Formats: sequence, structure tokens, C-alpha cells
Amino acid sequence: MLIYGKQPVYYILQNHPHLVSKLYLAKDIDKKDYSKLMKSGFEVKRIPSDAADKMCKSSNHQGFLAEIEDFEYTPLKSFLDKDFVVVLASITDVGNIGAIVRSAYAFGVEGVIATGIKQLSMEPVMRSSTGALSDMPFALVSNIYDVINDLKTSGFTIYGAVMDGEDIRDVKPSKKRAIILGSESAGIPPKAESRLDKKISIKMENGFDSLNVSVAGAILMDRMRV
Repeated sequence: MLIYGKQPVYYILQNHPHLVSKLYLAKDIDKKDYSKLMKSGFEVKRIPSDAADKMCKSSNHQGFLAEIEDFEYTPLKSFLDKDFVVVLASITDVGNIGAIVRSAYAFGVEGVIATGIKQLSMEPVMRSSTGALSDMPFALVSNIYDVINDLKTSGFTIYGAVMDGEDIRDVKPSKKRAIILGSESAGIPPKAESRLDKKISIKMENGFDSLNVSVAGAILMDRMRV
């Protein structure tokens, strides 16, 4: 799996260097830093900037690229003894997913479960999470109803972000809680919404009607810390 950009690459180098098989540098770095990298146990290769551009299809790599181990999903059953998880309902934008993972890690969420999709490219999710995905249990389960059933059976209170829900500022979250975030276009599927224990929302000012799902998710995760 290829990741690039200074922040995600440095996060992996500092926290999970064992995942790295090869580091590509398309810019000069401090000699002491370079010497340290050369002793890190993985191959360090200097490449021209145009070669780096081709590798990441002209995306902004900032001169840092790394080949790391392929991402492995976490089994759903390992989430059942946790206290705080986030469930994504048919969210497909990898930038939003990565941003949600990043916020989830910052706010103490113990795992993220993507549902409603069968495949997901984890490279851009890793990049947009700035590396936080490497420390966040992440499951991919196509059927959201299986996820809800398993979580409920394991004692979770299921909260769902909907427009007409209770103001999150007035909600006292349960110790074992799961937040379902729906896609910006369709929201939470109606059948899944009917299985919610509590509907929650972020009350808007100035007549504004919605937020980007990653922004809304970050606000809800912060408010639901216990």
C-alpha cells in the first residue's frame, strides 16, 4: 500500500516503522534525519520529483512517499466488548471516511465500522486520516442491520444522526454507545433509522441546514465522550 504526504508518512515512521518496507524521498532532508532513516531497517530511496508525481498520479506528495503493509480489517466481533464505536452508513467518500477516522482517534472512539459498501480503497483513507487509521480498529461489513443487531445484543445504545433528532447538547450518552452517521445524500437508511435507540442532531443557527458528514461526526463524537 502506498501512502504519501509529509504528515501521514511521518506519523507511520514515528509510530509504526515496522509497517514500512520502502521510503521514497523526492526532496532533500536534514542530514541527521536522513542518517537516522538509513538505520531504520527499511529501504530508503531518493527519486526525482517527476517520478514521485507519477507514483501518486500528480497528487500532492510533498516529497514523501512510503510503501507500507496492506491494511487488514478488524473482525466485527472484536468491537462488541468496546464502549464507543462509530458506524458509517453507506458513506463512500474516502476523504470523509479518513477525516472521520482522524477525529475518532482524537476523541477516544475505539473503532469505526463501514457499512453499506462491499469494497473500499484503504490507501486514500490512510492518507486522509494522516496515519490515524493505523491505530484505529476498522471493520467493513456490508449489512448495517447485522451490525446494529450485534451491537444491540452486546449492550450498546444506538444513536443516529438525523435532522429531527434531539439536540446533542441535551443528551446524556450511555457508557456503551454507537453513533451511526449516514451519507450526506441519503442519510441513514429508513429501516436502520427505525432500529435506533435515540435520534440525535446538531442544532443549527442562521437557518443553515447541514454540515459535511466528517464535520458533523467530529462534533457528535466530541459531545458523546463520557
